[in-house]
Amino acid sequence: MPGSPLDPRARGANRLIREGATLTENAEDILSVLSPMLRGGFREPETPPPVSSDAMEAEADRIRAALEQALGPAPVEIDELIRQLGVPAAAVLTVILELELAGRCVRQPGNRVCWK
Repeated sequence: MPGSPLDPRARGANRLIREGATLTENAEDILSVLSPMLRGGFREPETPPPVSSDAMEAEADRIRAALEQALGPAPVEIDELIRQLGVPAAAVLTVILELELAGRCVRQPGNRVCWK
């Protein structure tokens, strides 16, 4: 519903209307808007080629080595390590967990980690 242009709370609704928002009251309204996009039908997404376990282990070793160089006796924020290494957060967290379970590093307050 449009609101007063002087009311800052109405900015979002007014912007949507200006950009051509479609009134939606039921599922048929949604399907009528989506039907041109769905004419091609649905298809299964392409699956990426399988990655060999040797390649995955080599990548893990590379990340592990980079992380070991980045860690020191002073606690470092995990987010900063992720930015420095430029690798997925899941990979960094996995390596940190491995090091932590091996007793080589320790988590500190504030989402930080350092050598033990």
